[in-house]
Parts: sequence; structure tokens; C-alpha cells
Amino acid sequence: MRRTPMVNVSIARRYARALLEAAGDSAALGIADQLGTLVALIGNNPDIADIAVNPAYSRSQRQGVLEGLIRLLGPTSPTLGNFLRLLVERHRLVLLPDIARVYRDMADARAGRVRGTVVSAVELDSGAVKQLEKTLSQLLDKQVVLDTRVDQTVLGGVSTQVGSVVFDGTLRSQLDDLKRTLQS
Repeated sequence: MRRTPMVNVSIARRYARALLEAAGDSAALGIADQLGTLVALIGNNPDIADIAVNPAYSRSQRQGVLEGLIRLLGPTSPTLGNFLRLLVERHRLVLLPDIARVYRDMADARAGRVRGTVVSAVELDSGAVKQLEKTLSQLLDKQVVLDTRVDQTVLGGVSTQVGSVVFDGTLRSQLDDLKRTLQS
């Protein structure tokens, strides 16, 4: 799906807030995961994305595609299914990527969780990622959930960003620091 203008973020925030309130705390994280999966499904299929945003398709055509996508997701909460149907009804399915992003942020905040990214030169094993999450959780006094990314320019070590805080233990940054020190 294509990105929506910034003006629609406030609309997405209202929909996300309403979904979060309707979902309740116990279902919030599952719904966030399913929304992310749905956004990926639509984003990776240009034909489905076109149906979601192109006004040439009727509401019933969009509804049919949505019902198929809901079946693909597997068991969904009735709240999520009804919410998605409401988006089709109100011609707001185009906002789904923004709604999903804002919803995930709100659900994380409610659960006392923060998301971050760890970048390394090689793929990290799940044990190392879990240990890093545990250490950062203790340091930040919040549950930390990390996404991993591989970047060969790192050379070695890892760089982790959680919110606006960056923990840079990469060999590249250490070499850059050494270079600056030697040039002084």
C-alpha cells in the first residue's frame, strides 16, 4: 500500500485508539500482530493493494477481498474482523498501514514495552537477541522487543537503537572514534 499524507495520521490515530479500546488489554498484542501481517500481505501484493485504494472498485468487491484476507489470517478476534469491515464501509482501508503502526505503538505503550532495532554484521542467533533484550529491559526498566537487521558495513559488534537512544558497540564506530582521536 502506498503511504498516506501526514494529514491522515490524526485520522489513523483515532481509529487505532478506538480499536485498542474495543480490543481490551488481553487481545491488544494479538491484534497488533495480525494487523502487521495483514499490512504485509496487502503491501506485498500489488493487485490487492490496488483494490484497497482504487475507488474504481466497489465496496462489495473490497469487502470480498477483505473477507478472503481475514480467512488467510486464521482465527481473528471478532473485534478485528468488525473493525476491518468498518474500514471498508467508510472507505478508510487505505489508512490501514498507518492505523497498524499507530496501534502497535499504543499497544506497546499500554503494555510497558518499547521496540528497538539491533544492527550487526552477521545474523545474530536468537539466544544473543534474547540476552540483549533482557539486558536492555533491565537498563531501561521497560520490556524491550528487538528487530534484527544485518549490515556488512558494521564490520563487527552491534548497534542497538531503542527509541531515541543508541547503543553503538560496532567496530566501525570504534575505528571512527580512534581516527578522530588520532587526528586531534
